[in-house]
Amino acid sequence: MNIPNSTLPRVVIIGGGFAGIALAKKLKNKKVQVVLLDKHNYHNFQPLMYQVATGGLEAGSIAYPIRKVIQEYDNFYFRLTNVEEIDTANKKVIAEIGELSYDYLVIATGSKTNYFGNKEIERNSMAMKTIPQSLNIRSLILENFEQAVLTKDTTEQNSLINFVLVGGGPTGVELSGALAEMKKAILQKDYPDLDIAKMQINLIQSGDRILNTMSEKASVAAEKFLTDLGVKIWKNVRVTNYDGRTITTNSDLIFETATVIWTAGVQGAIVAGLDSKSVVEKAERIRVNEFNQVFSYTDIFALGDIASMESELYPQGHAMMAQPAIQQGDLLGDNLVRLIQNKTMKAFEYKDKGSMATIGRNKAVVDLPNYHFSGVFAWFVWMFVHLFSLIGFKNKAVVFLNWVYNYIRFDREGRLIIRPYKKKSFTTFISDEI
Repeated sequence: MNIPNSTLPRVVIIGGGFAGIALAKKLKNKKVQVVLLDKHNYHNFQPLMYQVATGGLEAGSIAYPIRKVIQEYDNFYFRLTNVEEIDTANKKVIAEIGELSYDYLVIATGSKTNYFGNKEIERNSMAMKTIPQSLNIRSLILENFEQAVLTKDTTEQNSLINFVLVGGGPTGVELSGALAEMKKAILQKDYPDLDIAKMQINLIQSGDRILNTMSEKASVAAEKFLTDLGVKIWKNVRVTNYDGRTITTNSDLIFETATVIWTAGVQGAIVAGLDSKSVVEKAERIRVNEFNQVFSYTDIFALGDIASMESELYPQGHAMMAQPAIQQGDLLGDNLVRLIQNKTMKAFEYKDKGSMATIGRNKAVVDLPNYHFSGVFAWFVWMFVHLFSLIGFKNKAVVFLNWVYNYIRFDREGRLIIRPYKKKSFTTFISDEI
């Protein structure tokens, strides 16, 4: 990997997400050599990816170059690569571009979409965990409408403008609300020769309420907001299969749709090579102690979504969200310095700062530790928190200006098919009579 030798302890970080970047910032100019590995050369602000998928923001406004983050840090190196395996016996990371030894290894690889073993759903549905996937969704949505204006087959047309989102968590709720606002204010102007009233947005949730990780008050408010926007919510319904045309469920419900966006679950993006006892099998997360040390190892740590720090309060580990990742990264930066200096490390204590979700214009829900609210004020709180959390002044400014423009004009100018997307398993049937 062409990393220079050093007398300083080498810390290798796998992953430039919230946890990896938080740790990198904490190790700035410390007496360590840090090598950050990631398969992308940018940090992705995942909470706003749904706005990229629906044309509200361009991809560049929620991404920030990793090299720019660390360019003024001493003894810091970045390498663009995909890590394939960890050789724990020889203390090496094996990647596509070569091998690299480590003194301390930090795994912050985040999460990936969980299809619960259903390969056909995985093959035919859309995921939204990366910026390229968000751009694929944006292209497919717009391509569907372009195809819908070409066909006189009513069944085919309805299938093209029928959208099904599986999973009633924050991503599914926010994406449903954004699609509903597109239907209300934008698509009818873009496609006057289509009956946009026939467009359906279906949100399927396997549980008895959406946003089930938030308070019941937030769930009720979010459901009302979505229903008022015209989203159809199907609770206690589990999708059993999707063949690219038809969704089957555990009930009598069947959906004919060309687009299924799967937000029903996530699992850890595990790296091969760790002791099997260190891995939570179904969740694909890595068991760690209160110092984020991986079970069975003293020199390997895991942070964020990939880490399962089980306790009485969090029996299945912390929620796979940004705040636990950031807080763990911050503390581990201090703990690594303590460990190198043979000092006692501090145990991690999660400080719950609350959770929130936006449903659309002037509509959001916010859960704080001792207070729950929704509506316009919650929407402004949501905007402020997300704007403040973005990396880089330019990104903050661009996103803010986009939001102001979209609010005033009730428009989304990112409705561009820059990179056409074609589902491999989906064949579009265009009537010969055009």
